[in-house]
Amino acid sequence: MASHGSYPLLRIAIVGGGPGGLATAIALSKIPNIDVTVYEQAMVLREVGAGISIGENSWNVLGLLGVADSLTGGHTTLTVLQFNGRTGEELHRFEKPKTSARLPIRTQRTTLQSTLLSHVPQGRIKLQKKLIGLQDLGRAGVRLRFADDTFAEADLVVGADGIRSIVRDSAWESYELKFTGTTIWRTLLPVEEVKDLDPSFQTTGWWHGPTTHVYFSPVGEGLWEIAARAWQDPSVHSASKKTWGVPVANEVIESNFTEFLPDIREALRRVPKGSWREFAAFAGPELPDLTAWDNKIVLVGDSSHALSGAFGSGAGFAMEDGYVIAQALKFSHNDVNQALPLFNNIRLPYYSKMYAHLDSEAKRRALNLQRLQNPSYDERVRNKLVQPGGQSMQWLYGNHIGRVWEEHVAGAAVADSRRAELDSIRHPNVYLEEDKTNSLQEKQVVLA
Repeated sequence: MASHGSYPLLRIAIVGGGPGGLATAIALSKIPNIDVTVYEQAMVLREVGAGISIGENSWNVLGLLGVADSLTGGHTTLTVLQFNGRTGEELHRFEKPKTSARLPIRTQRTTLQSTLLSHVPQGRIKLQKKLIGLQDLGRAGVRLRFADDTFAEADLVVGADGIRSIVRDSAWESYELKFTGTTIWRTLLPVEEVKDLDPSFQTTGWWHGPTTHVYFSPVGEGLWEIAARAWQDPSVHSASKKTWGVPVANEVIESNFTEFLPDIREALRRVPKGSWREFAAFAGPELPDLTAWDNKIVLVGDSSHALSGAFGSGAGFAMEDGYVIAQALKFSHNDVNQALPLFNNIRLPYYSKMYAHLDSEAKRRALNLQRLQNPSYDERVRNKLVQPGGQSMQWLYGNHIGRVWEEHVAGAAVADSRRAELDSIRHPNVYLEEDKTNSLQEKQVVLA
């Protein structure tokens, strides 16, 4: 194996060219003697969807990657509103604090994608490479097999291939996704098309029904986003659902919001035919480990925590994962057996906390409904929102992954020092003999 100083050569294959995969490639490109290749199944690298939120946690990691200054435009989202979709009652107004120089924005997913792509070193991305399986080669690494009957080999495979991850399913064969019952419809249209409707539509906000909502937000560059959601019984609809980007007729969406305000229904009617895309929300259980095959596989983003965008910051989480993997490899001088446990120690508790939070909120909402006994439409709508006593989410949306990394490394160093100190107390003779040996060696060197 060739080396670059004290950094041995490490071949890394990243499966998936979304924000997580590209951010991982950017971070790894800054480390000596890493040969990284991104494998993407699409013919053209582009994001599927409509808008994406860039908040404090995402700006933090984009800054660490050296990308933040290149991401411009978007719509500032300092104010976020929550309404009753049937009555128009404002239920909640959140004014985000200005905690940094970069303000939270809603922008197009393609804008983030192209910005990250511009920072990936040339020649590192291979398109039309649909992964169909992995083979564990033991100490020789991992073999990747693609749909075009070609192969590649790597020392480390990074699964950045989303919630339907082939990498995860190859290493965690019993992992199972299930349709959650939530179906999302997304589209973009010119903001001029809705300027004559409710002025509140120009502020980022949700309009709720008991089991539905419509999200409106400008995304910059003269465009306006609609993301509508409805619950559909999984026992009836699971078999027909696909994860990403299925075209759907306008009437399907409109039929779910007949009780909403006239201006909301009119906004939905103004969407050009053929513009809507349907996305079904799938979810899977919490993983006990984000690495597999003796530290030859690691998961990032949705592949590692199948929660179907429950927190609305999936791209940020994935980019944070990529940054931590790179820092751990740099810290360990490309030793995956040291780096990947470090990654696990930092990111696994973070995702575990997400699962615990969702479980806690679901139980609290269910308990609230039980107390209401026979809740009205409006009471059920209010119960959807974060209730008094809910947890602060600053640990999530205000996360600064650079500081988390530094604190973890510093804490590990203190713990190692403390363990050594305790060992010296418990086994003083061992350390005394080591000191004598070292002293004798030093004298021999001086005499020589």
